[in-house]
Amino acid sequence: MFNRLSKKISLALLVSAMASTTFAQKGGSAASSATDEPISGTEQQGTKPDWKPSLVADGSYDKIKHYNEPIPWQYIREADVLWKKTVWREIDILEKQNIAFRYQGDENTGGGMFIEILFDAIKRGKITAYSSFDDRFTTKLTKEQLNTMLSPQADTIPQEDPVTGEIQKRVIFREFRPDEITSFSIKENWLFDRNQGKMVRRIVGLAPKKDVYGLENHDYRGKQTMFWLNYTEIRPVLAAYEVFNPNNEIARMTWDEFFEGNQFSSKITKVSNMLDSRYEDLFGNDKNGKMEALYEAQQDATEIFNKEHDMWVY
Repeated sequence: MFNRLSKKISLALLVSAMASTTFAQKGGSAASSATDEPISGTEQQGTKPDWKPSLVADGSYDKIKHYNEPIPWQYIREADVLWKKTVWREIDILEKQNIAFRYQGDENTGGGMFIEILFDAIKRGKITAYSSFDDRFTTKLTKEQLNTMLSPQADTIPQEDPVTGEIQKRVIFREFRPDEITSFSIKENWLFDRNQGKMVRRIVGLAPKKDVYGLENHDYRGKQTMFWLNYTEIRPVLAAYEVFNPNNEIARMTWDEFFEGNQFSSKITKVSNMLDSRYEDLFGNDKNGKMEALYEAQQDATEIFNKEHDMWVY
């Protein structure tokens, strides 16, 4: 009996000594662990060439680097999917609930807006951009196409000479501005998984859309989709940057948590149908057509919401 107890005590002391040695090798404190290489996760980087991180640490509290990972999805088999619907939504970042998309950036956001985070990841080759008309991700954009899209564009406008009165052509260069991105399109699948017994939402793709203005009188011409991004591929990038919380700066979520938690306001613009028609194709783009589209979007959203309940009603 005494020998067994002695062996247990010796083993406990050995484990304690090994743990102390390991802790001492790591620095012996939580503050020093910030300098260790991350085992997993993605570290954020600056998103602007002219942005520089602070060289002085905030001394108000012991702050460590954040290495975040995407929220893991539960595996779903095709045999367990009883119902599926594909939905396209549009996020208007001018709405109050979507103000996070317009935040200019700080240390935790890489110093840039959300669109600048995406552009930086594309330039670094972390994610792939697909054609603006390709939400099925079949055509990749080349580096030349991306550079043309993001570099200053040369346009020619007619201008009257104040002396001679002749109409002459003037070449101007228009630089791309991040604030021109005022909305995002989202493609998502709604699935009923019988294994989980609930409706599951999976985002498939994300596409930024910019406002287009005329050259002469700067009149608004509409929105233009720049490119499509595969959501599964960009999730590690979204998990590396945090969303600003105006109520509590320490209580932040990552962009991956932001999208997975549906923490934004959006409206449905299209639901999968045989004619592949959008609401504006069916009802027009005038004032009455937009109202009809809103009613139809609300009805489709209600039907999807009630579908989970209908699956359990016999």
